[in-house]
Amino acid sequence: MRLDDQRESRNIENRRGERGFGPGGGFGARGGGGGMGGLLGAFLPLILSKFGLGGLVVAGLLFLALNVLGSGGGGIGVAPPQSAPAGRPPAPSAQNARPADQFVAKVLATTEDTWGRIFAERGARYPEPTLVLFEGGVRSACGGATSASGPFYCPADRKVYLDTAFFDQLARQFGAPGDFAAAYVIAHEVGHHVQTVTGIAEKVARAQSRASKVEANQLQVRMELQADCYAGVWASRNRNLLDEGDFAEGVRAAQAIGDDTLMASAGRRVVPDAFTHGTSEQRVRWLTIGFRAGDPDACDTFSQPYDRL
Repeated sequence: MRLDDQRESRNIENRRGERGFGPGGGFGARGGGGGMGGLLGAFLPLILSKFGLGGLVVAGLLFLALNVLGSGGGGIGVAPPQSAPAGRPPAPSAQNARPADQFVAKVLATTEDTWGRIFAERGARYPEPTLVLFEGGVRSACGGATSASGPFYCPADRKVYLDTAFFDQLARQFGAPGDFAAAYVIAHEVGHHVQTVTGIAEKVARAQSRASKVEANQLQVRMELQADCYAGVWASRNRNLLDEGDFAEGVRAAQAIGDDTLMASAGRRVVPDAFTHGTSEQRVRWLTIGFRAGDPDACDTFSQPYDRL
């Protein structure tokens, strides 16, 4: 990606050194697959009692990171929310800065510019999210998390949480190296922010509260595929920043984190009813739909039959 001339977002909050205080255990793709059992089953009563129905969406959104990372250890705990800092968050401090921080800040800025224009086209203002850099663990308004949770978005505080060490693991463990693959991860999480500020996430939470487990899983798949499509829209509107082969890096990343691929690589039986993010084919398809269209209106994953996604 050609980011040298791009500005850096100021919506970066460096909270390295903090710990998430989450409980032990956890759920990894190597041993778990992509279902809503495991971690979600263990903590669902606590999540619901703490956050109500909104917590159900939070738990579902966190499954992208849990399924992608695939390593054991760590988990998502429910902890008291931490107050957000007043005013605009500071840029990463030089003391805790990492080589990837500038890249993250520039990619986030491109998502701000892209969604700012899209919202303006519709007569609205885009409320920019904050991206929190952490290492080891972090507290969010959705609870405590460790780096084993991978990147995630918390609707309760409208922040994306990221340990940049995840990019190295994405390349090594899942064979998805490259700057665009890393940028796709950020753009996907920003896609969840778009779902929150447009009210989609709230509607899905209400529908999930009335649904069976299988139906709730299917709704979550639609959410994740739409976030993939939104990432494709972002990429489409930034074609001038892409080098040859960049989009193919994103495709490889999407293929690597499909529920079917993760279950099979973990040596488990592939159970479609347990999917929460979609198959590798579906993830690639919706990323590509967004890229070809460049229009979020093309990302309606809720209006068509589930078996045709």
